[in-house]
Amino acid sequence: MTRTSSSAQVHVVGAGLAGSEAAWQIALSGVPVVLHEMRPARMTEAHRSDGFAELVCSNSFRSDDAANNAVGLLHAEMRRLDSLIMRAADANQVPAGGALAVDREGFSAAVTKALNDHPLIEISRGEIAGLPPAEWNNVIVATGPLTSAPLADAIRALTSESALAFFDAIAPIVHRDSIDMSVAWFQSRYDKPGPGGTGADYINCPMSKEQYDAFVSALLNGEKTDFKDWETSTPYFDGCLPIEVMAERGHETLRHGPMKPVGLTNPHNPTVKPHAIVQLRQDNKLGTLYNMVGFQTKLKYGPQQQIFRTIPGLEKAEFARLGGLHRNTFLNSPKLLDEQLRLRAEPRLRFAGQMTGCEGYVESASIGLIAGLYAAANTQGMSLAPPPPTSALGALLGHITGGHLETIEVGSRSFQPMNINFGLFPPLASAPTKKADGTRLRGNEKTIAKKQALSARALADLDRWIADHLRIPRAA
Repeated sequence: MTRTSSSAQVHVVGAGLAGSEAAWQIALSGVPVVLHEMRPARMTEAHRSDGFAELVCSNSFRSDDAANNAVGLLHAEMRRLDSLIMRAADANQVPAGGALAVDREGFSAAVTKALNDHPLIEISRGEIAGLPPAEWNNVIVATGPLTSAPLADAIRALTSESALAFFDAIAPIVHRDSIDMSVAWFQSRYDKPGPGGTGADYINCPMSKEQYDAFVSALLNGEKTDFKDWETSTPYFDGCLPIEVMAERGHETLRHGPMKPVGLTNPHNPTVKPHAIVQLRQDNKLGTLYNMVGFQTKLKYGPQQQIFRTIPGLEKAEFARLGGLHRNTFLNSPKLLDEQLRLRAEPRLRFAGQMTGCEGYVESASIGLIAGLYAAANTQGMSLAPPPPTSALGALLGHITGGHLETIEVGSRSFQPMNINFGLFPPLASAPTKKADGTRLRGNEKTIAKKQALSARALADLDRWIADHLRIPRAA
C-alpha cells in the first residue's frame, strides 16, 4: 500500500487505547485525522483524567513473552507495526517479572503528548452525542465499554440490536486438546444434529450424585466478583444468568437446566446413568476451542479454575478465557461488521477496540491499529489486504469478523468478547515432535514447542505481509 498524503480527513471517536492507536496509524500513513474525545467536558463513571489511553483497571499488559504466549506475540507484532501504545508502554515500564506493566500516568502522558504533537492529528474535545455527522465519510468509532448513552442509543437504532449495554455474563472457554476424552464423549441430546450439526456436536462430562453435590456447594461458597458502583444499575442480560445465581434458586436447579442428564448415554460406562452432565460446545470454526454451555459466572478467576477442574474430564483443562460478569458495550460483530470492520448498515462507520468484541488493553489497541490502517487506505482510494490469519493480529480479527460458530440454542447469543489466545490460530500443518538435538519431545515439552512454532510462523507471515502491503517506514 503506497503512503501518500491526502486532504481528506478521518474522524476517530474516542481517545482510549484503540482510538489513540487508530489515530496514530492514520497519521503515520500520511492522512489527516481528527481525534474526538468527550473528556473532560463529559467524564465517564470510571475515568479520572482527561488524558488519552487512560488505564482504568489494571496497569498490566500481561505477558511480554513473544515465543510462548499469545499476548506477548501480539506485543511483538504491534511493535513491528510502529504501535504508539507499545512505544509508550515500553518507555514507561515498571518491574513486573515477565509481564509488561506500566506507570499509568507516565503511559497516558506519553500517548497524549505524541498525539498532540503530531502535525496531522487534530484534537477535538467534546461529546459526539449521536451518530457522527453525515458529512464525515470515514469514521472510526472506538468509544469502548463506557460509550455515552446518546451514541450507544444511535448505534442500537442503526443496528437493530436489542441491547448494547448490560451485565454480560460470559462462560469459560476451554482448549479442546486439554479435555480428557477417555472420560468425556461427543454426543448431542437425543442425537439430534440441529442446524449444521452431526448429532455429536457437544463434548459431555458426566457427574455422579456425590460429584454434583460437591460442585453445587463449591459454586455457592466460591468467592464472587463485586460490582463497581457505576455497574449496579445495569441489569443482567436475560438468558445469560450466572450459573451460581441459578444454583441459588435450588440445589436441583442446574440438573434441570444446563446440567440436565437427559438424552445422553456415556459410551465409557453405558449402564450407569450420570446424575448430571456438563456440556461443551464448539466455539470456533477451527474446532480448537469449546465453551462450557450455560456456565456464565461471576466467580473470581482462582475459584473458577479450582471448581471447574473438579468436573470429570476437565481436571487438566486449559482455559482460553475464564468466565466473567461486567457491564459491557459491544456489537455482534460477525453479523454487523464486514471484514474491514465497517458497519454493513452504514459503511462510512468503522468500529475498533472493545466495542468489536475483544478483551484486554493490547487486543483493543491492536484492533484500533488495523482499523486505522484500513481507514487510511480507504481515504487514499486503496484497499489493504487483511493481515495473515496465522498472525496474532489476523487471528483476533478473524474471531471478530466471523471466526466463531453460531449457537443452535434459540434465543442465545453466541458471539462473545475474547482475549488473544493460541486457540484462535489455524493449526500447524504438523506439530513438532523432536527437539533441536533430535530427541523426542515429551509431556509439556510438546505444548511449549507447539506454541513456539505458532509464534515463529506468525512473525514470519506478518513480516511478509508488512513487506508486501505496508512498505514501512512510514511518515514520521
